[in-house]
Amino acid sequence: MSDEVQPGFVRVRMDLSYDGSGFSGWAKQAGGRRTVQGEIEDALRTVTRSGETMYELTVAGRTDAGVHARGQVAHVDLPEELWAEHREKLLKRLAGRLAKDVRIWSLAEAPAGFNARFSAIWRRYAYRVTDNPGGVDPLLRSHVLWHDWPLDVDAMNEAARRLLGEHDFAAYCKRREGATTIRTLQELSLVRGEDGVVTATVRADAFCHNMVRSLIGALLFVGDGHRGPEWPGKVLAAGVRDSAVHVVRPHGLTLEEVGYPADELLAARNKEARNRRTLPGAGCC
Repeated sequence: MSDEVQPGFVRVRMDLSYDGSGFSGWAKQAGGRRTVQGEIEDALRTVTRSGETMYELTVAGRTDAGVHARGQVAHVDLPEELWAEHREKLLKRLAGRLAKDVRIWSLAEAPAGFNARFSAIWRRYAYRVTDNPGGVDPLLRSHVLWHDWPLDVDAMNEAARRLLGEHDFAAYCKRREGATTIRTLQELSLVRGEDGVVTATVRADAFCHNMVRSLIGALLFVGDGHRGPEWPGKVLAAGVRDSAVHVVRPHGLTLEEVGYPADELLAARNKEARNRRTLPGAGCC
């Protein structure tokens, strides 16, 4: 796969956000299900009067059904003539066409070598949960999980620290054929706000499927006293799914931000991100 833009095209970076409640995830699906990618591509085709021509988006991180995004990034390659014709008014026209649960905040010509997915050096998610005995504030019900046991945030943070670093997160991922589950977890910390909502910040170079929601499921089991702080680390070391690790519901999860290197480092990052990873001493093949 090359990051070279085809002659006659320009790569456009798109910064966007969406409420995932009404979407069946990011990626286009068969059967007419509503997705973020499908919604934006349809709007783009309409406002640029492109007829049947499809301009496909590449995204920094595919989100599942019900997961939100505040700082999602995507790119699309557009014909130079089309970009020149529409660039000044494209953002406003898309705002008028898109439903109110998805917004594009900026459209800009991307630097050479930029790829929304492979150029990223980290993704930062937040997961929000409350243990308020009365439940979730109705105004936050689509973004905060209710956990009906009191949570010890200090114990959860103690458990989280044991998961940091580069590991094989197979125990916390839904396996996909041919895909590695080795990731570098750069940050995992939890803070209780004045409103009682506990926000978990999770940052890594990349995530495998269900990784964040599985990690939160394990930490909740520690926070409510069902397991000790050492347990999530033992599950990680075992390398296999533990039936006690629950994948928490998606609506508490939000992709907050995607980080990229300086422009001159984009090409090197793209190459590195595509390499199949192994852990030191893991052997070959």
